[in-house]
Amino acid sequence: MKVAIACDHAGFNYKNILLKLIRENGYEVADLGAFSEQATDDYPDHAADIAEALITGKAEKGILICGSGVGVSVAANKFKGVRAGVCHDAYSAHQCVEHDDVNVLCIGERVIGIEPAKEIVLTFLAAKFSNEPRHVRRLEKIKAIENRNMK
Repeated sequence: MKVAIACDHAGFNYKNILLKLIRENGYEVADLGAFSEQATDDYPDHAADIAEALITGKAEKGILICGSGVGVSVAANKFKGVRAGVCHDAYSAHQCVEHDDVNVLCIGERVIGIEPAKEIVLTFLAAKFSNEPRHVRRLEKIKAIENRNMK
């Protein structure tokens, strides 16, 4: 599976640790930045990079890291076809994929420790959408909302 990972300055340390973990577990991973820890790195830019990687097929799943996980989630969810979820526990990490077909994991470096973050990332990457009729029905409703022409 192809995975893209990115962060802002507040997620820089975890990104580097998680990047290594993802590779060690056999995933192909693209590092989309940030490449240094600078306060001028803004999370919407990195969320856009992850969204582009998913939309163009350069990645199947994405991981975004900021201070809380919330900012990157808000930004990533603005892109059609991106379903980003903030997860700070392993249950949410697999459930969001199995039930909601989430394709971007968002975590906060200032919120959880690195060991739980590692577990969450590996759980997210291993999870598969259930294709159960109730989950497919709900996903179709989400897609319909995305396709509305808002004025």
